[in-house]
Amino acid sequence: MADTVLYEVSDGLATITLNRPEAMNALNIAAKTALRDAAEAAAADPGVRAVLLTSAGDRAFCVGQDLKEHVGLLLQDQESGTHATMTTVRDHYNPIVRALTGMKKPVIAAVNGVAAGAGFGFALAADYRIVADTASFNTSFAGVALTADSGMSWTLPRLIGQSRASDLLLFPRTLTAQEAYDLGIANRLVPAAELPAEALKLARKLAEGPTVAYAALKASVAYGADHSLDEALDKEDELQTLAGASEDHTIAVRAFLAKERPKYLGR
Repeated sequence: MADTVLYEVSDGLATITLNRPEAMNALNIAAKTALRDAAEAAAADPGVRAVLLTSAGDRAFCVGQDLKEHVGLLLQDQESGTHATMTTVRDHYNPIVRALTGMKKPVIAAVNGVAAGAGFGFALAADYRIVADTASFNTSFAGVALTADSGMSWTLPRLIGQSRASDLLLFPRTLTAQEAYDLGIANRLVPAAELPAEALKLARKLAEGPTVAYAALKASVAYGADHSLDEALDKEDELQTLAGASEDHTIAVRAFLAKERPKYLGR
């Protein structure tokens, strides 16, 4: 992976770190490509049982598109009469969001600072967001005459409702960490100094957990968001059968009866 994004796997946990703190982890082409490749590698690796998405520095999680690079590419497009710059949604953002939301393992985003534009979108694509009390969120898109991308048109209304999502998208403004928590965007708030340790603890707990069950939970929640109750009940039946056939389920039941802590295998 390029050094704009760091990728490490240890004891079943893949840690993906955006690594442009001097640019507030803005997404230039190198960073977008490396983040896409890291997310897809984590999704495909059977040895990875959970993913921690985080960022270097203490000012920003990710401020979205690197506008300094972007404006230069736009000028090139104008000269050539093409729209090549905007293929980044198809080439980078969409694959990143699909990998994060679709992988059969849980993803935690540790939001340490500003999360804006696509940075906000990638945090929303995670299954759980642990957020520093100094962090903030901003949709940003309309402020630079763009529409939503990075999955935000899908994720944000499902978290906070269509009316509130439209408000934040049409009238971009900074949400404090507390406001994000109150709206349901942040799952947990912690003091900024405690974020790295707390996020790692949560991610390791998931990496040691029943991976098949977590994948089924993730799939059932996504399915239930846009299907009828009857369809959701059928999906629960399908996924519960899958989880019940896992080795981890047998391990869990035996440990429960023996009053012991289960040691899951992730299969």
